[in-house]
Amino acid sequence: MTRFIIYMVMAVVMVACGGEGASQRRSADKESRAEVYHFPRVVAPAYMTERERADYMREHYWDKFDFSDTLFIARVDTVEMLRVYAGYVANFVGPTNGEPIRRLMERAGTSRTMLDYFVMLAERVLHDPNSPLRSDELYIPVLEHQTRSPYYDCYERLAPQYDLDLALKNRIGHAACDFCYTTSSGRTSSLYAVKADYTLVYINNPGCSMCRDIQQTIENSKLLSTMIEDGELVVLAIYPDRDLAEWRKHPLPSQWISGYDKGCVIEQQRLYDLRAIPALYLLDRDKRVLVKDSTSVGEIEYVLSTVVE
Repeated sequence: MTRFIIYMVMAVVMVACGGEGASQRRSADKESRAEVYHFPRVVAPAYMTERERADYMREHYWDKFDFSDTLFIARVDTVEMLRVYAGYVANFVGPTNGEPIRRLMERAGTSRTMLDYFVMLAERVLHDPNSPLRSDELYIPVLEHQTRSPYYDCYERLAPQYDLDLALKNRIGHAACDFCYTTSSGRTSSLYAVKADYTLVYINNPGCSMCRDIQQTIENSKLLSTMIEDGELVVLAIYPDRDLAEWRKHPLPSQWISGYDKGCVIEQQRLYDLRAIPALYLLDRDKRVLVKDSTSVGEIEYVLSTVVE
């Protein structure tokens, strides 16, 4: 599964790279191709258990990499480095443990050139909406390092600070941002007025194919359907855009609460990250976030199956 995730990341970053690396390699002669930089891999001692090897690699994965050698960027295969970075995250970091990323960014902060390169790797793997390794919890240390770095002036810090402010909202284990919604009948209510053991906030655009797929998957889920029927789970489907005529063309299941964001307050006040829609947020009774900005109904089912007795 981890290898599949890394392949998915590679598919995303290859599109993002726009073929630049390939064209550079085609234009290089044999001598320069022989000098292409390759990441020096670390191998854990064979006598270690699987868990010990994972802990060892988390700490030593980058030990042979020379963070002071900024000339490597002219020789590096960026696709390889993205694979290396994605492999580190997928195999040894985990989805919510930002401490290894924080330490990595400190090591990369030896120069502006190296820092910018590792920011690029993190942006492609941890922040791209299409990356299966996308994680605000892991990207937050990257943004925090950028906003504190002496290499950036006050203007260069504006963009990472903007992203950081948004990433710090609706974090797992923290209270979700409240918002109001309006139903097709004109009734207005709020997220925190929903009374249920669990609330599944489903930010959607009914015209998108992925939204239709997620809706169908939720409806076909035995676990979610049972919890909805028993009143343990409420699905709050929110349309965040302005075209209400389009929204009304796509009615949602009658058991769900369906509403729109009148005045697009969620976007204007940046209450939730709307860069990529659809998005699922699973909240507990107190509206603390259990799952943040996901597109995986399977992840929702897994978390519910672990917390519901």
